[in-house]
Amino acid sequence: MKIEDVRRIIKNTKQPTKRQFVVGFFVIVAILGGIRHYLQSTHTSDDAPVVEKPQKYHRIRGVTSYKAEFPDSQSVQIVAAQKWGVRPVKNREDAESRKKELVYVGESPYWHVDRLSSSIPYLVPRAALMLQDIGEAFYDSLYAKGLPFHQLIVTSVLRSMEDVAKLQSHNPNATEQSCHLYGTTIDICYNRYQPLTREVRNDTLKWVLSEVLRDKRNEGRCYIKYEVKQGCFHMTVR
Repeated sequence: MKIEDVRRIIKNTKQPTKRQFVVGFFVIVAILGGIRHYLQSTHTSDDAPVVEKPQKYHRIRGVTSYKAEFPDSQSVQIVAAQKWGVRPVKNREDAESRKKELVYVGESPYWHVDRLSSSIPYLVPRAALMLQDIGEAFYDSLYAKGLPFHQLIVTSVLRSMEDVAKLQSHNPNATEQSCHLYGTTIDICYNRYQPLTREVRNDTLKWVLSEVLRDKRNEGRCYIKYEVKQGCFHMTVR
């Protein structure tokens, strides 16, 4: 099965319930696992697995400056969060009861959800679609550059008011008006990735990801802040 076939399966899948999401995820993982097994069985240990690579790879350019390309501060992102987001949820039970407003964001062939200690895996549909498009564009870019597929790592999603209160108890810099309260905001790690075949340097993948995010920001899809201490791209849907 070609990568285009896998992408078509994902793209044609409607926004799922939590159960459908989990079942669908394991189906796609099984397909990718079959591709990986086939590639490993048809290449020697010294060969890198290849999935019908293009004849000429695109160059990896990155961006000139992370801070300059991704400068969108809290004051900018909060306006978009309040415009497109939901009324802040009180706790996890409240989030579970707001299924008409929120989409469950679990594991995906495009991304891995980190262990969430201060947020829960829900987004407004507009933000979930943005994450899907970023993941797909990242895979497209890896493919065009001749790099093996790696999943992005999502480190923070929707925060409840209870989550924010807990963060403030041990982090004085945590803001009460967090963009994460509205289900519009995602943190994607830039110094860790989940390899599906062989690993590539994190710096190389960061350059590729920065190109994808710069393009999405320039398209008017999102606001993005390059977070140095948190090691992530903090983004809010527009």
